Amino acid sequence: MWRLLSGAKRGSFELPGSNWFTRRGADARTWRADLERLDRMHEQLRDAVADLAPRDLSARGKGHYTIADLVTGIAAHDLYHAGQIQLIKRLI
Repeated sequence: MWRLLSGAKRGSFELPGSNWFTRRGADARTWRADLERLDRMHEQLRDAVADLAPRDLSARGKGHYTIADLVTGIAAHDLYHAGQIQLIKRLI
């Protein structure tokens, strides 16, 4: 979503793969690097959303969705995963 909002070129993610990338033999150092990458990517996404002007929200994004639809979808997706995490914590 950051790429779509920022206008970055396809393939600009720092790891090979578009939605999924192979992770083999991950150790504690790799895990920390992945968490740092996640933090950086979330910051970039937040910055891209913050840079949107109100008039940008009604513009078309991908397909027939508006930029507002995409931003709302991003927020809903994060909330979904936050709920999953809370459920797992409760189950433990």
